[in-house]
Amino acid sequence: MDKPLPPSILRFILHWGDLGSQWGVNRSVAQIHALLFLSEKPLPADEIAEVLGLARSNVSNSIKELLAWELIHRVPIMGERRDHFAAEVDIWEMVTRIAKGRKAREIDPAQAALKACSEDAAHDPQISKVAKQRLDDMLSFVTTMGKWHDEMIRLPKSTLMTLISMGSKVTRFLPGKKG
Repeated sequence: MDKPLPPSILRFILHWGDLGSQWGVNRSVAQIHALLFLSEKPLPADEIAEVLGLARSNVSNSIKELLAWELIHRVPIMGERRDHFAAEVDIWEMVTRIAKGRKAREIDPAQAALKACSEDAAHDPQISKVAKQRLDDMLSFVTTMGKWHDEMIRLPKSTLMTLISMGSKVTRFLPGKKG
């Protein structure tokens, strides 16, 4: 990179890295994502490493993770042998991909484990009715949230945006709600 990053860009990259670590994402992965998200042009891995002061191997591994999440993609550049990378810049698409990935990696396995635990507990006389009910309630909640996620992801962006924009006003359409 020809010149140092402006302070506001650097602040965003550092903050995004901190947020990433709070969300369970490696700080370097989040910082690379932030840099590519704000970059006006695709960047090669060695330039990413230089700008962020990261080891080339760290950048390489982080890029693999971002590619797996489909948050970045390779961009061919005429006359260049190096791979260049650009981030998904459509915020809705980015959030949708993150939500799908997190559901697949976190919610779906939790639901499968809870289902197995609930089924095992149902036939185990040593498990109290209270514990069985709590497992069933937890499974029901996780299953319901998983289905809700799937329904929301299938909505067109415009419909989802309208729904979100309505905020709590949508509750007036629910049964038993006065409003």
